[in-house]
Amino acid sequence: MGSVSGRTSSSSFEKSSGRKTMTRRSHQEQPALLAYWVCFAILLTVICSVQSASKDPYSILGVQKRATLQEIRRAYKQLAKEWHPDKSKHPEAETRFVEIKQAYELLSDSDRRLAYDQFGITNEDAVLNRDRPDYSNYGRFQDPFEHFYGAHNFNFHDQDISLYHRLSITSKYYETNIVPKSRQTPQILMFYADWCFACMKAANSFKKLIDTLEPYGVVFATVNAGHEEQLVRKVGVHSLPCVIMVLDGHSYVYKESVFNAQHVVDFIRQKLPYKLLAPVTDDTLDAFLGGWADNRVRALILEPRAQPRLRYLITAFYFRDRVAFGFVQLNAKNTKHIQTTYKAHATLDTLLIFNEFPAHPIATITMSDIPTTTLNNIISLNQYLVLPRLSSQEMLESVCPAEWNRPRKRLCVVLVTENTSMHDGPRQLMRKIALESLFSRERVRFAYIYKEKQNDFIGALSKHEQAPETLLQLVIFWRRDTKHIRYEWVREVVLQMDKAAENETQDQYFNNTKQKIDGTIQRLLRSSEALSYETEVKDLLDEHAQSLMVRILNRVLLAVEYMTDNLGQEHILPAISVIGTIAFILIVGYLMSYLLRLEEEDIQLKQSKNVDSANGKSTNYVPELRLHELRAEKYNGLVRLLKPGCRTIVLLTDMQSRQKLIPAFHKAVWPYRKNKTLMFAHMLIEKGIGWYAELLRLSLSESREMKINPRNCIGTVIALNGHRKYFCMYHAKHPESNRGAKRMIKMTRHLSSMPSDPEAGAFLGMDSSDSETSMSDISEPKILLEENLLDGLPNWLDRLFEGTTHRYYINYWPDFTSK
Repeated sequence: MGSVSGRTSSSSFEKSSGRKTMTRRSHQEQPALLAYWVCFAILLTVICSVQSASKDPYSILGVQKRATLQEIRRAYKQLAKEWHPDKSKHPEAETRFVEIKQAYELLSDSDRRLAYDQFGITNEDAVLNRDRPDYSNYGRFQDPFEHFYGAHNFNFHDQDISLYHRLSITSKYYETNIVPKSRQTPQILMFYADWCFACMKAANSFKKLIDTLEPYGVVFATVNAGHEEQLVRKVGVHSLPCVIMVLDGHSYVYKESVFNAQHVVDFIRQKLPYKLLAPVTDDTLDAFLGGWADNRVRALILEPRAQPRLRYLITAFYFRDRVAFGFVQLNAKNTKHIQTTYKAHATLDTLLIFNEFPAHPIATITMSDIPTTTLNNIISLNQYLVLPRLSSQEMLESVCPAEWNRPRKRLCVVLVTENTSMHDGPRQLMRKIALESLFSRERVRFAYIYKEKQNDFIGALSKHEQAPETLLQLVIFWRRDTKHIRYEWVREVVLQMDKAAENETQDQYFNNTKQKIDGTIQRLLRSSEALSYETEVKDLLDEHAQSLMVRILNRVLLAVEYMTDNLGQEHILPAISVIGTIAFILIVGYLMSYLLRLEEEDIQLKQSKNVDSANGKSTNYVPELRLHELRAEKYNGLVRLLKPGCRTIVLLTDMQSRQKLIPAFHKAVWPYRKNKTLMFAHMLIEKGIGWYAELLRLSLSESREMKINPRNCIGTVIALNGHRKYFCMYHAKHPESNRGAKRMIKMTRHLSSMPSDPEAGAFLGMDSSDSETSMSDISEPKILLEENLLDGLPNWLDRLFEGTTHRYYINYWPDFTSK
């Protein structure tokens, strides 16, 4: 027992001693390992510090890590001006400028700045690396409305709406500043409310938008919708937050659901005037550069892309009244000559500015990305021609500003001409004098003016002169204020080559003229020398103002150009369908209104004729009802060729009774004149007795020849249905007219079988003679006169159209044989 316990205790001792040995070794190795890691960390820190010292964006811009965005922007602008390659002659200016720009782009983006501060990431693409664990939101407040507004975290550190309050404006400021400035630069307004969570979430995006577009010249402001309700209704805010762009006095609502910089850039690009930068190719270059007669400088922007940058569009919009911009796409087939002529770099942006002498540009700049400030500075210095025209009051204010508060005078030397090609020579001579002038533009400016368009202005400058002639004369004036001008005419100089002496060449004449003008200018620039006269002038007439019709036509042409360039084949057919539908509706509406107007005029004409006839005035009245005469040549059209459903109503008369029966017949059928299925005619029984007899024979199915007394047939009315081959008959003594409808055959046979009544069947003209007629007149108790033969016709016509009259069918229509 003891030995066992002894071995057990010894083994346990060995184990315990082994553990102690291992523990001592681990304690001995731990300081060495710790020292190794400390050295590695120090070395890594030194390397990172060296790299950060060489490329630290804060040190490049010279700002602290806690610097605000405004301080970073201010430092960037100052360093960019100092190290710009066009202004600095330092050999490393371009490299330094690129570093400054990259540092500003990194620190102006809040996401990239945060990634750099936490992880030292300077690459923009590395910010999107999702493999790296993100601890940036650790300890921050979680958005309780995340499931309503999206998966972005809501925190009060990034969503700072104090920017809204700093940029907030009022309605009065909108009217006095935003709207006028929008005619030169786009104005972006953010409408918000104090307790609007969506507005708070959009604050960070709005900051990024300002950082992106403000360097391009876009102006930003905010409006508190709760305080400016009238402005909210005026611009058409639909919900909060809402972005409004004010451009050229018009407000446009940004309606996209996604609020980021790229979508807003596309929105601004879409709303800018179409073709601010006219496309220029090798074929259109000369026409573009030679169009300076519109009083505008020409500027070419050459880019290695199909679409110009937004900054160039905004710059073109700002200077559109002074400079005409053209866009040249580099590396295209139709612009190779331009690229070769001006030696444009294939991968860089180039700006070329031209005046009246388009052979060589007056200013050139080439960079990978021309800043907006550089663009504005270069264009501002070259935005006027060598000899501009005083075509508006705005041009006068720009070329010859009023300087009452300056100790030194600024003189304007103006040539008075007319808008004719005959004065091109004097203007070219004046342009050459202005080009070679040694006077500073701050002291002397040269220009010309059209006398016929600015007659009031020229008249005010010549009322003190004894010689009224002002054409092709020079006037030098100084604008003391906006209304008063001190001036003096240079009468010893006349810019006409034909006025030169015979022994003078053109160069001698030019030199002498320039010498006289320079001498006069030097004399008037002296502070002790005053101009001779003073007058009060009105504002210049705006020669570029367009009429309403011209503005509408320009809008239509621009719309057509836009649709031509942007509509694809899938849009053309719907557009044509819509246009065709609208045109069809307009044409139909016009035709209906035209027909209605004709009918109204017709009714008014009838009423006036009726009034004239009532007053006893004779008028040439043309009846609406037309009566045809049934003859052989019209028989087919009136009877045989009638369309289904059509009938012809024929009155039988003779030469003696037609004067009395036709007016009565006309009166009876007048109510049916507008029925297009009816035709009305009359027939002389003497001419159609053979046809009438054959018609009665066919209806009675008689084989014997019918003997008819024409005298007894007058006053008979026959309704002929040519298609169905039947007719209806009216006569004053017809039994159907007196007692109702009975079958014609039975009545005829019954009446003809009664020899005691000699007048029986007289309405058919059968078995009677003149003697029998006279006997009938004597024996008939009632005498029927010719004017009473058609008294029962209206009632018969009613029954005819009701379908209650008897129909006499025949197999065929007999031929009409005239006698």
